[in-house]
Amino acid sequence: MAETALPTALCVLGLGLIGGSLVRAAGAHIPVFGWSPSEDTRRAAARDGCDVSDTVESALGRAAASDALVVLASPVTTFPDLLRTIDETAPTVRLTDVAGVKSVVEDDVAALAPQTRFIGSHPMAGTASSGWSAGSADVFAGAAWVTCLTDDSAVEDWAVVAALALAVGSRVVPADPSAHDAAVARISHLPHLLALALAQVGEGGGSLALALAASSFADGTRVAGTRPELIRAMCETNREELIGALDDALGLLGVARGSLASTGSLAKITEGGHRARHAFDHRGDELQPTTLRGDDMIEQLLAVGAAGGHVTGIARDGQGLAVQAWYPDEL
Repeated sequence: MAETALPTALCVLGLGLIGGSLVRAAGAHIPVFGWSPSEDTRRAAARDGCDVSDTVESALGRAAASDALVVLASPVTTFPDLLRTIDETAPTVRLTDVAGVKSVVEDDVAALAPQTRFIGSHPMAGTASSGWSAGSADVFAGAAWVTCLTDDSAVEDWAVVAALALAVGSRVVPADPSAHDAAVARISHLPHLLALALAQVGEGGGSLALALAASSFADGTRVAGTRPELIRAMCETNREELIGALDDALGLLGVARGSLASTGSLAKITEGGHRARHAFDHRGDELQPTTLRGDDMIEQLLAVGAAGGHVTGIARDGQGLAVQAWYPDEL
């Protein structure tokens, strides 16, 4: 099914790992231009052929004139100032973001740039590196890309964001913002904290421990290499959900510690973890293709995402918007 809802152009505000990767990937499909608050980053991007604006106001002016989709791709802590500028310069643009939290962004947009046609999003992609030079057009290939929907969302605006995600090779997962935040606390934010803890425990073993460390330690601590301010911005803005996930993890480790100390057994945590990993490895086995149509599109899309499904195509025909999706057979 062809994606016919692509934006006319793309304006990316923030040219770090994700923003820079999006510029590279989307440029094969539509006109793309961007801006960064860092002059060094703007120069590096321009040297690599990126169309870079000197100021955020000029970038937004171009976006308004071309009906471009504007993407907030800087750290979430910078969003309030950017949203105020958007409200002053280009108040009705189509807008999305790529932040790792969604509820707080929804609230900020509603308060600071309420006229924008906003659809929150979050590509589940990236590396521990950062900056323009770390970007790659291949980052999004095969990744889940969350697109957020609420009762106030416009399906046509969602389709533009979803079509962009599909064009760069992602699987589109519709979700309610709060449901997204609860999920990523467990599968993204908590792993960052565990990686940070594991890195420090390994370091505490001294030079021999670090010399012996191999793939299990390297894999488990990979995201600890992320810049601390980026981890803090992501995790601290999802504090309530992350505390709950931490409580669950500490509970499991506490039980394992108690069992190991009293009986010498780690059966419960090893068997439970093995089952959970098996479920992860086979998470898409029961998905079946379907086509979504109708006036209740938002409800259908949220049901697909909540059940572990994803969107694979968007098109328009004589009956209106048609969305191709994969969903569990029991949906």
